[in-house]
Amino acid sequence: MKTYQADQVKTIALLGNSGSGKTTFAEAMLLNGGVIERRGTVEGKNSVSDYRPIEQENENSIFSTVLYTEFKNNKINFFDTPGLDDFAGGVVSSLHAADNGLLLVNVQNGVEVGTEIHFRHAAKADKPVIIVINGLDHEKTNFDKSIEMLRERFGGNVVLTQFPVNEGTGFDSVIDIIKMKMLRYPNDGGAAQITDIPDEHADKAAELQAELIEKAAENDESLMEIFFENDTLTEDEMRQGISAGLIQRGVFPVFCTSAKKNMGIDRVMEFIVNVAPTATEMPPWITTDGKEVKVDPKGPSSLFVFKSAIEEHVGEVNYFKVISGKITENLDVNNESSSTKERLSQFYVCAGKNRVKVSELHTGDIGAAVKLKNTKTGHTLNGQGISGKYEPIKFPEPKYRSAIKALSESDDEKLGEALSRMHQEDPTILIEYSKELKQIIISGQGEYHLNILKWHLDKIYKIETEFIAPKIPYRETITKISQADYRHKKQSGGSGQFGEVHMIIEPYEEGTEPKTMMKINGRDMKMSNRNIDNIKLSWGGTLEYVNCIVGGSIDTRFLPAILKGIMEKMEEGPLTGSYARDIRVYVYDGKMHPVDSNEISFKLAGRNAFSMAFKNAGAKILEPVYDVEIMVPSDRMGDVISDLQGRRGMVLGMNSEKGFEIVKAKVPLAEMNKYSTALSSISGGRAMFSMKFSEYVQVPSDVQDTVIKAYEAAQEEE
Repeated sequence: MKTYQADQVKTIALLGNSGSGKTTFAEAMLLNGGVIERRGTVEGKNSVSDYRPIEQENENSIFSTVLYTEFKNNKINFFDTPGLDDFAGGVVSSLHAADNGLLLVNVQNGVEVGTEIHFRHAAKADKPVIIVINGLDHEKTNFDKSIEMLRERFGGNVVLTQFPVNEGTGFDSVIDIIKMKMLRYPNDGGAAQITDIPDEHADKAAELQAELIEKAAENDESLMEIFFENDTLTEDEMRQGISAGLIQRGVFPVFCTSAKKNMGIDRVMEFIVNVAPTATEMPPWITTDGKEVKVDPKGPSSLFVFKSAIEEHVGEVNYFKVISGKITENLDVNNESSSTKERLSQFYVCAGKNRVKVSELHTGDIGAAVKLKNTKTGHTLNGQGISGKYEPIKFPEPKYRSAIKALSESDDEKLGEALSRMHQEDPTILIEYSKELKQIIISGQGEYHLNILKWHLDKIYKIETEFIAPKIPYRETITKISQADYRHKKQSGGSGQFGEVHMIIEPYEEGTEPKTMMKINGRDMKMSNRNIDNIKLSWGGTLEYVNCIVGGSIDTRFLPAILKGIMEKMEEGPLTGSYARDIRVYVYDGKMHPVDSNEISFKLAGRNAFSMAFKNAGAKILEPVYDVEIMVPSDRMGDVISDLQGRRGMVLGMNSEKGFEIVKAKVPLAEMNKYSTALSSISGGRAMFSMKFSEYVQVPSDVQDTVIKAYEAAQEEE
């Protein structure tokens, strides 16, 4: 395969709602570039993109697929991304590596849920967007309505570079505003016949060209001067202005295609080659310590791994982008993320599962490597003369959680390994082995997302599993002061066990000091606070352990054992078995025996004294509360707020953004189970939300009673 220099490489992420035709569009690009000789179809289950069994079974893209094609002495790398929001990880990682987004719009439906979502992902990644109105050969096309919706949702930077002559079942021609020519396609698609614009379309074309020229000039000061002087721009000047506008997201050019008939695809590819920015024209990459790394063909070798996949008969495949310099066979690199060394002995360019071995790749290009030992998604590999790792991909926070268990205990180890591999392939699948909840918690982007995970476990890994309701990681604490004494005494011949501990517990608040006077059994007592251990608990909150022993009633060597007993009880609170937190413990007196006292005696005495005191200290349950941000169409906001209130949510504020309302609220995690499914139902699939842990707060009394009863019932069953 030919070696392409940095200025000959363009990288595109295909975006759009499920059903907009991305996979079909990809097939046409591969055909036009000579990578394949015959186009596959989604229905025929033989497309290059959707080659995985789960995708063929569902007739939907589940993973992003790395592809390339060659066109007019240039190489176009492109990614076919999933249209469903449950698989947003593939969209986000693709946009991270791409220099441009190509947003497909199904002309029958106009701007759909996925169109808006993918456009927002591109905006967040600050990437240029080229818009393609696809499916113009369908009998129910509505081009003008689609343009109206695009401008309504995405603003005035949406500008026509083409319009159809005969949309509908007879579609075969478009007017190209940049070329100011008509492009007529043969029945079997492919290359267009270029002719003059018919008289009946000349006025519309001239009007649209004037709009396009003005929009192109806005993005370049030198072009603006030329425009003011000549009242127009040449075709090359127009391209220059559009290119500048793309980089600044100041223009979103619109093209017309029928991917199914391969009409208009060649023109889009030509535009990508001539106008779309290369990696060297895009902003520099940023390292984790804030340094800029220039995308420099002459710089030191540096690359970023944006995707990892597990391929049958191959193993792990790492897909990377060359950020700087070039890479060659047998190049030794430092993995800055895992602090190891790797050798790029062989690497490939990929079209789906088909790989072509190459000997070198230059700045901006996309490649794949196999048999790397310690390299994963998000890792930076650097050659000599460069250090530092690039900022990681910011994947969306999980929106749906469930517990999972293997039906056979003998599969527990296999399940752990399978889940780890699936997280490696899709970082938006999060796995937590919760010692606290005694459950494996899996989190993802939605119910369908986790159902696909289960399909892989069932069909690929042959592990029978079931989803079960995830427990809530409650916390327990106290609300008032309490005192307790406990004597542990055991005699069974020979040395016995003896330890007595007197303690007081009270709520701990950050920034407060231990008291020096306490009322115990109705009388005031001065506390001699000799040593204070402020322990930050791994599960959140604090335990403050205050040694108030005077006169040697308990030997100093037994104090760590008392603390150990307290910690054991804090790991299993008396109300729900959840972790306890935010408690201050004063150990102020006790007794010991010169022969029978030992560490185990004082550990048990401390544990039981703490348990007794806890039960009389106004024990309360705390629940995790999440910050939830919902982007919802204005006409559905009332329903969404009503639903939040039914979930004990507290709405904190609202603001507007291009026809959407942004609702910010705090909602208990216990009320967020299956919220993604409910929100989709309420909003017709148009709302999006994100959630992030905020804090622990006390649950209402009625909720606490319900939780405690449920815990007690579960304990009885066990």
